[in-house]
Amino acid sequence: MKDCSEQRIQSAQTFRRGRAIAFLERLNVKRSTLMQQLNQPEYESIKQVISGELKAVDTIIQEFIHTFELREVPFECDNKSDGEDVKYGNN
Repeated sequence: MKDCSEQRIQSAQTFRRGRAIAFLERLNVKRSTLMQQLNQPEYESIKQVISGELKAVDTIIQEFIHTFELREVPFECDNKSDGEDVKYGNN
């Protein structure tokens, strides 16, 4: 049986992991937006800038996954607690 300090540590780790996953999801939204802009004709004049930003975001995502060991994330982030994990894809 876990004592109170072990439960607090586990709770804090879960909270921090949840925040890291939420941040990673925001980075993926930014990446998706850049991908859409890359294919839109109105952004043709700044296509190289968008491409550079996309490469930078991809690098940040990969470093973030590696640094925070997020190779696996919960299948659904909304209150699923049965422990099923899936690999986090590179969208």
